[in-house]
Amino acid sequence: MINIHATAIVIGKTGLLFTGPSGWGKSMTAFTCIVEARRQGVFSVLVADDQVLLSKQDGAITAACPPAIAGLIELRGTGIVEQDHITQATMHFAVLPASATGENRIPPERETVVVAAGFELPVLRLLPNLPLPLAVLMAKAPEIGS
Repeated sequence: MINIHATAIVIGKTGLLFTGPSGWGKSMTAFTCIVEARRQGVFSVLVADDQVLLSKQDGAITAACPPAIAGLIELRGTGIVEQDHITQATMHFAVLPASATGENRIPPERETVVVAAGFELPVLRLLPNLPLPLAVLMAKAPEIGS
């Protein structure tokens, strides 16, 4: 098991691991996706925020939460809030920030990222601070929310 700096959620049956540089908005974007899914009547839940424990089970990447922070998510500038949560879930995609400068406007097809040694996931890219990030993720990966 390895501990990484990320946020893990589940939308429908799809695990999303928000990772990337500090300050890009991982927690707030994940929280916005959870709220947006609930408004659509789609199951959504927090797995872990800030610290995510990754392991492999039957070839799948599983995210879990350290018990001390279970159900807590930090909303920058607002503080730490409680959320419905589950103890672990399979992750299907890594969500990374897209370039806001216009550089690499179209990410490579079938892009993947190694989130930690031995842990590789397909990538979905998002611009920071989108008002409806889940809509963008669902456009790129229609299986999200199903």
